[in-house]
Amino acid sequence: MSLKSNEQDARIVVLIPCYNEAITIAKVVADVRRALPVAQIIVCDNNSTDDTAQIARDAGALVVAEPRQGKGNVLRSLFRNVDADCYLIIDGDDTYHVDQLPRMAELVLNDGVDMVVGDRISSSYLEVNQRRFHNFGNLMLRFLINKMFKSEVPDILSGLRAFSATFVKNFPILTQGFEIETEMTIYALDNNFLVRSIPVGYNNRPEGSTSKLNTFSDGFKVIKTAFSLFVHYKPLLFFSILACILFLAGAIGMIPVFVDYFSTGLVPRFPTLIVCGFTILLSLLLLVCGLILEVANTRHKQLVEILMNKK
Repeated sequence: MSLKSNEQDARIVVLIPCYNEAITIAKVVADVRRALPVAQIIVCDNNSTDDTAQIARDAGALVVAEPRQGKGNVLRSLFRNVDADCYLIIDGDDTYHVDQLPRMAELVLNDGVDMVVGDRISSSYLEVNQRRFHNFGNLMLRFLINKMFKSEVPDILSGLRAFSATFVKNFPILTQGFEIETEMTIYALDNNFLVRSIPVGYNNRPEGSTSKLNTFSDGFKVIKTAFSLFVHYKPLLFFSILACILFLAGAIGMIPVFVDYFSTGLVPRFPTLIVCGFTILLSLLLLVCGLILEVANTRHKQLVEILMNKK
């Protein structure tokens, strides 16, 4: 697929975060250049201890450095300092097929899409990837987020994406590491950005290239990030769930107290009455907190819309 003339006039950049990818980075740069010859390729070296930076330069990419470790820190720096009409990100490990890059750029530049997700799940990821816990975690996270935001994003953790300038310049990155993909997805869904997905091919890393991900520690970070973002973006739902649990616990604990009172006219379970009363009171306070935070969240969304409309 070739870009149309009006797309060729637009500035397209491909951002490649890298940490010790000397084995694969030259091929990734060459593949991206073949797929998107009109794009500028920027490799961000994140404290690599091998020859990643020099190999990327020799391959013709512009190389910049980010001393703060973590993919979130890399993208924060790149999004802040690079100006373009269309941004694409791809990992430097040669696991993503690049043939859909022109289509992804086309959706951003011509169709007004704010985020295009390279969907590995609908392609070959689950069959090719040998780390079964990764597959399970990816599917579980997809289910939770899509249920939470009533969406249909098939690959929440994909590292191949395209963005509009509007999204990039208004996206406040809070995370530092690989949780960044989850944060991107939730922010886009919650703020009603236009999101599309395209199936993309996926390969395992070539021999000699090792993954920087740890199944359990990074999986825990992603789940923790999703949970904290749930609290941040859906406060009323979160606090309502807690309030219902506490209210039911308090109400059930009150049953024996009321049974004794109506049968004898006495309250022999006075400590139970006090604990259950405070539990019900706490549930009401949590509900009020959820309402207040929901109003604040709505005001924040309104502010985001106003700021974007002014640009």
